[in-house]
Formats: sequence, C-alpha cells, structure tokens
Amino acid sequence: MKKRFTIAAATALLAGGLGFMSFKQDDRFFEIAKNLDIFATLFKELNLYYVDEVNPNRMVKSSIDAMLKALDPYTNFYAEDEIEDYMTMTTGRYNGIGALIGQRQGKSIVMMIYDGTPAEKSGLRIGDEIVKVDGVDIKTRRDSDADKLLRGQTNTAVKLTVKRLGAKDPLDLAIPRDVVKMTNVPYYGMLSADVGYIDLKDFTATASREVRNAFVELKGKGMKKLVLDVRENPGGLLNMSIDIANIWVPKDSEIVTTKGKVTEWNKTYTALNPSLDLDIPIVVLTNSRSASAAEIVSGVIQDYDRGVLIGQRTYGKGLVQTTRELSFNTKLKITTAKYYIPSGRCIQAIDYSHRNTDGSVGKIPDSLKTAFKTKNGRVVYDGGGVTPDIPTEAVVPTPIALSLTNKGLIFDYAVKYHNEHPTIKPAREFRLTDAEYKDFENWLKDKEYDYTTQVEKDLGTLEASAKKEKNFDQIQDQLKALKAKVSHSKDTDLMTFKSEIKGLLEQEIAGHYYLQKGLKEASFATDPEIKAALDLFKDMNKYQATLKGGK
Repeated sequence: MKKRFTIAAATALLAGGLGFMSFKQDDRFFEIAKNLDIFATLFKELNLYYVDEVNPNRMVKSSIDAMLKALDPYTNFYAEDEIEDYMTMTTGRYNGIGALIGQRQGKSIVMMIYDGTPAEKSGLRIGDEIVKVDGVDIKTRRDSDADKLLRGQTNTAVKLTVKRLGAKDPLDLAIPRDVVKMTNVPYYGMLSADVGYIDLKDFTATASREVRNAFVELKGKGMKKLVLDVRENPGGLLNMSIDIANIWVPKDSEIVTTKGKVTEWNKTYTALNPSLDLDIPIVVLTNSRSASAAEIVSGVIQDYDRGVLIGQRTYGKGLVQTTRELSFNTKLKITTAKYYIPSGRCIQAIDYSHRNTDGSVGKIPDSLKTAFKTKNGRVVYDGGGVTPDIPTEAVVPTPIALSLTNKGLIFDYAVKYHNEHPTIKPAREFRLTDAEYKDFENWLKDKEYDYTTQVEKDLGTLEASAKKEKNFDQIQDQLKALKAKVSHSKDTDLMTFKSEIKGLLEQEIAGHYYLQKGLKEASFATDPEIKAALDLFKDMNKYQATLKGGK
C-alpha cells in the first residue's frame, strides 16, 4: 500500500511543481498543470480504493489514447512494448520468419508467406495451423498472439508444430529467424509488350530505391508506358513520396509544402535529383484507401500533367506527422502540419473524423471547394482527396461473394485445392474448369455461409415501418409475395455470380502457389482499373487530350 501511495503522490507533486513554474509564465500553463494535478489525484484515489487491482500501465495508456482520439486519427502514443511494431511500420523490417498469422475460430492459421523468407524456405505452407511454438501448446500461452511469438533475434530458430490438411500427423518445422523486409513494391512486371506495371503498397525507408530499381528494370524489358498502382496504399514517410515523385518530374520542381503552428518548421520540398524519365506516359491507379504519401505522388503527377489518374477519389489525408521522443522509451506521433501540393491545394478532407465505410470522404458541397489549376490549366479542387481524371466505380462485392470471403471459405477451398494439386499453370494463365467449380459448389453444401441481400434488408425495413404505422395488415400479402420472389437461393446465386466467385477462387489459389505475386497476376484479368489503363494506352490521342483539358 505504501509503495502505491508513493508513486501516486510523486505524480501529484510533479504536476504541482509544473503548476508552480508554469503559473508564473502563462495562465494556459497553469490550466495544464491544474488538470495534471487533478489527474494525479484521481489516479491515486483509484489506486488506493478501487475494488480490484489497478494496472497503472494499462490505465494510463487508455487515458492517453482517449485524449489523443479527441484530436485526430493520426496522433498516436506508442508505449515501450509497442516500439517494435512502430519500427516495423516505419522501416518495413522486423526479426522473424516472414509469415502472416491470422486467428480463425480460435486457431492460429498461416494466412500468407512472404517470398524469399525463412518461412518459405523451410516449407511452411499457407493454411497450416500452428499448434505449438518451441514445444509449448500455443493455447496455453498467456500471450497467444502467434505472430509475436514467432519474432526474435536473428540467427535464433523457432520450432513449430503444425497441422496440415492431408497430413496424418502434425509436422515439426525448425525455422531460423532473420531480418524480414516487408517490400514496398510487392510486384512489378509487364502487363503487355510495352506497358509496365509497378504495385506500390507502402512508403517505408526503401520505397524510393525499390521503385527506381523496378522502373529501370522494366525499361530494360521494353516498357514504353507505365501503370503505377497506389491503390490500398496508406502512405508513410514524406521524404519517400518526394523522391518517388522526383523520378518523373524535373529537378528543382516543387513537390510539397508543409505549413503548421511551428512556423520555423514550415518548408517547401523540391525535387533534388535529375529525373529518370520526363516523357514516358503514366497512368496512376487510385482508390479511397490511397492516402497521405500516396496522395502526394498522385497529386504531383496530376498537378504537373505528368500522367492520367484512373480510379476513385483518394482518402484525403493531407496531414504531416512528426515523431517526438518521450520518457521511458515511449514515442508520440503527432500531427504538426498540413501539406500542400504544387497547384496550391491541400488534399486534407474537410472533416477527417467522419467517413464512409470504405474509407472515402463522401460528397463535399461545391461551396466548400476551392478551384486550383494544373500546369496545363486544368481545373482541380481541394476539399478531400485527389479526384481522378478518369473516374471508375469501386467494385462492390455481391453478398454471396462477401459471405464466402468473410467466412474463410474461399481461403479454405484454396488450401484443399493446393493439397490435391501439386502444381498449377502460371498465375496469369490459371483458370478453374467448370468441373472444378462444380466441385467447389458440392464442397460448400455442408458449409454455413448465410447472408442477407440488400433487397431483403430493404423489405425488412419496409415491413417494420408498416407495423409501426399500423398499416401492415393491408399490405402483408403483397409483402409476403414480394419476399418470396426476391428471397435468395444459394444455389442460384452460385451460378448467377459464378464469374465473380470463380475469379476470387482463382486469385486465392494462385496466391497459395505463387504467394503475393500470384495473387496480383491472377487479378489482372478482372481488374477494371487495369483494363481502363490499358484501353487508354491504346488511344494515345485520348491520353494527350485528357492532359490538355482546360486549356
């Protein structure tokens, strides 16, 4: 009891000391110190008298998180035990085996294995269930997060016991740990004889080098046009976005300007290096989850009319975060500025705290937008994200496809297929036969994957409203007939939406054989933005006209 009182009292004295010093300087500092004193006093009382034992670390972390949540979604506190995750986020590196582990019905399942990592070399397979780590049943561990248990010092080994479909007994695998680099460019290659493709998924410390290397290699393979894909890219390091934009715009070009409360930190960043190519036609693919650094690159290419953007409006995160070191090896990632791209617009969403379920910022009234102009005089707007030059509709999965995916049945069938077929054709050529799709339908017969269509939901709402307004009796026969007519049949939906479901199966299966590269290459045939990009490159007059619009 004495020890707990001493800690709380010391905290209160610290707050009081701050109050004494700060009160002389500014009333604002006094308010801060006063509230710190209140917090310390409250914490002391909780620690002394609350019915259960109070965990100080957890309580303070919850308090800090709640406080920061009132500011914006990007100002975050990292406790000492989260620093490894923070370093992975900024560098893309960690010590481990190179496998992504997910929880499925209380089981630790290998969901993905990264190319060239110890996990791949040691024979671990997607779909394996990890049951023991170093001989200890994972379910008995207090920390049952298998992903963290697999991490450790380089050149040490971890022994896994896994259950594998088709294997009679569990398998033991000794896998050495190593530095695992999460690549920023998980895939690049040629879409056609002269169109190259770079999939940029992150902006950690090696992003610029990876994009440059991929670009040079593709030019060596005959690339004359480029598709740069920043869909699902959450952003990252500001300097990486500057270096990557610099690949296609001239040296000394303005890339981004930051403006914040601390005016001496305000700065305009320019391209520091000679470009690699000022002429190659470029299409940038964006969607509602292209954010931050991805929006800088997209916006710069649009503002300089250096390429055409295809897809959906980007996320709308025009804020700059700076990491500040705190005591006891903790860190604060704090929003310090907004950034502005060359046309002068800030792509920060006007209201970043309220978004659609897909991450998009929703419709912004014209009265809240300001017009800017690109280098060629095309009109572009601020207010939330970067709007593509050629918009496409986001693909919305059908209810049955969503259910099959969320229930893990697409994944589970891919595990089954991999177990039964030692090899398949290359990912771009792989297609399920009608007989194989029929096998999938039969396999589903004893699986649970019920779902409700949007029409069924709307009818349910209509019925509830009718009952509330006391006129259900008059329309119940019509409602019953309509419900019978639109009631979904799983067997019917499996055939009606065969093309969509078959495409998902082919992508997942290809990923089990060829990992991330297989997932990507198998998606090309059904990807609407890639199709739109290839169609545009076949009509270079339209490409040039798009860039000259507004003159």
